Amino acid sequence: MTEKFERHRQPWRPDEIQKLHTLAKKGMALKAISKAMTRSEESIKQRAKEDGLSIAKLR
Repeated sequence: MTEKFERHRQPWRPDEIQKLHTLAKKGMALKAISKAMTRSEESIKQRAKEDGLSIAKLR
């Protein structure tokens, strides 16, 4: 069963972008970032790609 995310199709706020950068730099896994930010893994991957971030797939 898929999870529901509160932020579905919502624009990224500056504070969320900053949090994504911080978590990615700490080496957090995609799933963990997704849960922490209540956004889908696809959304996280897309934003990370736009910002030139690399995210760990699994841990």
